[in-house]
Amino acid sequence: MKTAMLAGVLAGLLVPAWAMAQSPIDGTWKIDMNRVHLPTKSDVFVLKDGIFDCRTCAPSFKVKADGADHPVSGHPYFDSVAMTVVDEHTVKETDKKNGKVVATTTTTVAPDGKTATFQFSDSSDTQGAPVTGKGTLTRMARGPAGSHALSGSWRAASYQNLSDNALRMTFKEEGDSLTMHSPTGQSYTARLDGTEAPFHGDPGVTSVSVTKAGPHSFVETDKRDGKTVSVDRMTIHPDGRTMDVAIDNMLRASHMSFVAVKQ
Repeated sequence: MKTAMLAGVLAGLLVPAWAMAQSPIDGTWKIDMNRVHLPTKSDVFVLKDGIFDCRTCAPSFKVKADGADHPVSGHPYFDSVAMTVVDEHTVKETDKKNGKVVATTTTTVAPDGKTATFQFSDSSDTQGAPVTGKGTLTRMARGPAGSHALSGSWRAASYQNLSDNALRMTFKEEGDSLTMHSPTGQSYTARLDGTEAPFHGDPGVTSVSVTKAGPHSFVETDKRDGKTVSVDRMTIHPDGRTMDVAIDNMLRASHMSFVAVKQ
């Protein structure tokens, strides 16, 4: 009787310890901005004769560069754009949705025309404080003759001073499901067998599916109304402290990657 009782007590102690074994992805991760590889695909803008043409936006759009709000369609994050020409080197873009400002970006081209700097505030996909930051662009090709200095082909070179809410994400694997949430309000809980689940808090993503590619690897597929918009591959290093994240943007046909560090 005593032996049976002891076995029962031990089982009661051991089972919770096994059940609570932590997955390597569990915890809060922060992007290391020193280990970010930005997309190599260029953005193409033409600002000429009072018209701004964002040729590589998905979808592309054209609006008058007169500082007034102009409707655009097909974009989940904004429904109007105002382009203001500040001077011959500087342009400010203001995006709105349902009449509310959701993003502003001011871009200034250097006097030699080879580089540009930008500063932005973006609340288009956050439920709290806006994501803010600045960065630099490198010119890949010049725009047509007679166009504004912003015109041409540009590649993102760097980001600096990104607000902390853009850099963190928290994961928890429980049973056969993975839960994610971020400071900007995005979240999901999805089974690890690829079953689609709702994606909350992002106007551009309506559903998500996650598969476990190995004991330390996960593949997340984000969709908008049934169409894949991005595929994210997350692989935790053996040290358990760092994670490689590779993102294929299917709308832009571009790729980026970064390393995240467990906090």
